[in-house]
Amino acid sequence: MKKTTTRLADGRELIYYDSRAAPARTAPDRRPLDPVSTASEIRHDRLLGDAVAIASHRQGRTYHPPADECPLCPSRAGRLSEIPEADYDVVVFENRFPSLAGDSGRCEVVCFTPDHDASFADLTPAQAALVLDAWTDRTAALSQLPQVAQVFCFENRGAEIGVTLGHPHGQIYAYPFTTPRTERMLASLAAHREATGGRNLFDDVLADERAAGRRIVLEGDHWTAFVPYAAHWPYEVHLYPRRRVPDLTALDDAARTEFPQVYLELLRRFDRIFDEGDGRGPRTPGAARTPYIAAWHQAPVRAADRAEFALHLELFTIRRTPGKLKFLAGSESGMNVFINDVPPEAAAERLREVASK
Repeated sequence: MKKTTTRLADGRELIYYDSRAAPARTAPDRRPLDPVSTASEIRHDRLLGDAVAIASHRQGRTYHPPADECPLCPSRAGRLSEIPEADYDVVVFENRFPSLAGDSGRCEVVCFTPDHDASFADLTPAQAALVLDAWTDRTAALSQLPQVAQVFCFENRGAEIGVTLGHPHGQIYAYPFTTPRTERMLASLAAHREATGGRNLFDDVLADERAAGRRIVLEGDHWTAFVPYAAHWPYEVHLYPRRRVPDLTALDDAARTEFPQVYLELLRRFDRIFDEGDGRGPRTPGAARTPYIAAWHQAPVRAADRAEFALHLELFTIRRTPGKLKFLAGSESGMNVFINDVPPEAAAERLREVASK
């Protein structure tokens, strides 16, 4: 991997991650940009104990621009974008409209490919491996910032999810606190350890799923993907490395090498599950891509028991059947009690049916 760090016209950091054969990245940002002005503030809900980011400056962020005005495509004559170069492999840069900034954390954008019409599932294994390298490098760097407590790498895909830029990209949030979701996992982890005389909850969940087999979607030598027993979403898959590690930086070479093949296969199955074809061949031309969220769960940076936490990726779609979405209605939004219309065993079976030949 070749890494080149530079600055945009408004002072934001931009990092190119390239294959070793890539040319030098020296193009300057020629846009007349004013310095970024943010108004990010963290407020705490006294009843729930949650943290809420108040970020009023985000009201003016770019919203569904035409493809020829995409800010994530490479720059070209007459059209300057967030990426000054005419081409790139993977790029990470500070978000121009961050939810978190300064003492309140940091937000970054990760562009997976210069191809505006592609998706992560269209990447080659080598390209996907480079994205993993970028996630890992940014996790390491952001974890060193004194105001950062947890690093969250994720991708939202599809207008149904709320994505406002169609170019294939993800984000990284560096939170100044441990997120509520992770706090609940840590509490469950501690309770399980106490109740079982020291056993690890993540290890037991993975072992139980592998033993049962009914909800396994696919297995490699170093990764296991399964639909969880109490899945919240109609189609939800959790991807675990076989060897428990707290974050992306701790993955060994074998797991890193196998990850692209396993993850790309999962994403391609997600694109097939609602396809009206036979489910095993390429996507039907013109078929809609499945909207999804892919979220890396990593241990908080300074948690006392971070070695007990298990890195894992959660992949889910809000689509429950062709043409129908799973909306968060009264029970989910009002009380955080999910109601799933698709049995996890049926979801796992469907995801096995659409495996690549």
